[in-house]
Amino acid sequence: MTLFGKKIPIFFSLVIWFIVWELIGQAKLSTIIPPFSRVVVAGITILPTEKFSTAASISLRSFAIGMAFALVTGIPIGVMMARVESLSKILGMWVNIFVSAPISALVPILMAVVGIGETTVVVTVLLFAVFVIILDTQVGIKQADKSLVEMARSFGARRYQIYTKVLLLSALPEILAGVRLGAIRGVKGVVIGQLLIAILGVGELFELYSKHFLMEEFWALVIIVFMFAFTVSEAIASLERYVEYYASTR
Repeated sequence: MTLFGKKIPIFFSLVIWFIVWELIGQAKLSTIIPPFSRVVVAGITILPTEKFSTAASISLRSFAIGMAFALVTGIPIGVMMARVESLSKILGMWVNIFVSAPISALVPILMAVVGIGETTVVVTVLLFAVFVIILDTQVGIKQADKSLVEMARSFGARRYQIYTKVLLLSALPEILAGVRLGAIRGVKGVVIGQLLIAILGVGELFELYSKHFLMEEFWALVIIVFMFAFTVSEAIASLERYVEYYASTR
């Protein structure tokens, strides 16, 4: 971030917002916005508790399983849609619809199909994440240099070698971009699924704090979830930057 011609760390903007938050809270302009200092204290208090660790482990497990399913289904489907024109015509419209559609509206329907419990949350994470992974993988494979494919064939490369050593490596930046966006959407899927259907994990804590009007704990939990999503996003983004070499040379 640049201010008055000088580079200022992005964290500085957060500090400004935290100061504004503290002033609003100290002024008691709203009962649902406590001072930021009290939110920090509440966060430090709830982090070591067994209730939070149990809820976090349930949510992380649901997120990890859902994202794993999204990766093992989304990437192959995206590759096939890019390589098989008929499959792209059949599935392309539905993928684009679900990428832009409000998936949260479909979450209650899962209760009748899958039931109530952690399985429903896993399916919710899958639905939130898989379609953007499919779309970005398809775009990346389509943009792969056709001359590299022809060269691999001329040197006797087998079909699986063309996919693993040419197409997937060429599409890796787009695939990682889809994974990053899918992971962010997956975090939303965990929270929405645990709030709307299965009141467990982090969703159970959100329900508990809002029901008893424990706004310091509520906002502390919101910040923790945001920090987790940001950490996951930045970790994948750093991997994206590491493989940008493929994008620049293809």
